[in-house]
Amino acid sequence: MQRQQQLTEWLNSLCPNEKFTLAPASADASFRRYFRATFADGTTKVIMDAPPQHEDCRPFLHVGKLFEDAGTHVPHVYAQDLAQGFLLLSDLGNTTYLQALSADNARDLYGAALDALIRIQLASKPNELPPYDEALLRRELNLFPEWYIAKHLGVTLTAKQSAKLEEVFQRILANNLAQPCVYVHRDYHSRNLMYIPTPSPLTEEGGGEGVEFLSNPGIIDFQDAVYGPITYDLASLFKDAYIRWEEQEIMDWLIRYWEKARRAGLPVREDFGEFYRDYEMMGVQRHIKVLGIFARLYHRDGKDGYLKDMPLVFEYLHKACARYIDLKPLLNLLDELEPRDVQTGYTF
Repeated sequence: MQRQQQLTEWLNSLCPNEKFTLAPASADASFRRYFRATFADGTTKVIMDAPPQHEDCRPFLHVGKLFEDAGTHVPHVYAQDLAQGFLLLSDLGNTTYLQALSADNARDLYGAALDALIRIQLASKPNELPPYDEALLRRELNLFPEWYIAKHLGVTLTAKQSAKLEEVFQRILANNLAQPCVYVHRDYHSRNLMYIPTPSPLTEEGGGEGVEFLSNPGIIDFQDAVYGPITYDLASLFKDAYIRWEEQEIMDWLIRYWEKARRAGLPVREDFGEFYRDYEMMGVQRHIKVLGIFARLYHRDGKDGYLKDMPLVFEYLHKACARYIDLKPLLNLLDELEPRDVQTGYTF
């Protein structure tokens, strides 16, 4: 309550002659919270509450400026108080892609999300964001044996199993680090894209000859953005832990992205098969990490809401490992850890 009182006083100092009401807008897996201020004239703004002892607002401000300059629809910053950890932001509404997506609109909504992603990628420059380097990729992979295998499954790997896992980790890292680099949101999925109905398509100037863009979705939760593999955000978007699509639909969307990205001059592989393999290997890295993170959120932080999403993440990982000989040792390990006859709720 003390934080909310401080927040109210701060907003009163910014809008001394305006009446408003505050209501919770959302929270995420960190210490950040969001409140929606509704003013007497019906307009709304969002306040980010990021306690400075736990959260640093500066990456949010820096990445938001980069993405806004790239022509994407991110929360505009009206005011900031870094000492208290408050930001006053434009309101992107409360309808996420996860809530809005349907079989009828998926092609259009994902088309708009891919157009926004291409805008971000076209704006990429080295040295603006932290590198998605081997050290960071490795730390993420290590969440899997520490939190998913040891803590969640209660399994201690044998020396042989650990060696096989390390062998696969090296192959994944080699692929990831060889990919062309762009700005990477790192959580570009249906819960972090906001559905904002807007007018008809528009054409992006300077975005590559003949590249037509659809209207912008709102983009949130980008403060952990890095400079790294070009397929990462695609893996986040289409191997989404919170919603499932048929593989033939995903393949069609990926081909459309690949064709548009090539026309725009982005450094995607010239061969779609090689591009798709990069996407798959990036997805494997992400899902190894996500299983570790979901396990950590439950066992360390007491947040059980992500347990229900583990089966789909495991399914993505298992399917990719079954497709590539380089990942066979990991496939064998997954089956040793969780044999199919006890994978309750897992479908293949």
